[in-house]
Amino acid sequence: MTTKPVITTKITPHLWFDKEAREAAEFYTSLFPKSKIKSSTILSDTPSGTVESVTIDLMGQEFMLLSAGPLFKFNESISFIIRCKTQKEIDYYWEKLSAVPEAEQCGWLKDKFGLSWQIVPAAMDKMMKDKNGERLARVTGAFLTMKKFDIKALERAYKG
Repeated sequence: MTTKPVITTKITPHLWFDKEAREAAEFYTSLFPKSKIKSSTILSDTPSGTVESVTIDLMGQEFMLLSAGPLFKFNESISFIIRCKTQKEIDYYWEKLSAVPEAEQCGWLKDKFGLSWQIVPAAMDKMMKDKNGERLARVTGAFLTMKKFDIKALERAYKG
């Protein structure tokens, strides 16, 4: 029987940018409270040429950003969820992050680097786990028509 290893560190998402890792690091750390650039390293003579690796902390979650050329692109199969308590928070992150209006749907948006985000009300966690099929159908029907989520409209749909 194989036992699971003891993990002593957190899992760190790694994001590959063409040339924008530093710009993205500065942008993201400016948006989120309790966030900072932790380190930056320039690597020379790699298969991608000179690359920059930037480690950031966004509200306690470490990310590594790499500028290593156009080999890989972001797509919607990976997104980051921001759970917001208020409409003001939703509006703030939507305004700051949304850069591709045609990609907006059901709380999803794409930022200027092509990275996908989901800006969702924290209250949706409870709504989406509700065992009442009618309530769940009403909420689902409401959010499927939205680009940016409207907390009050979702609550009205939930309550019927």
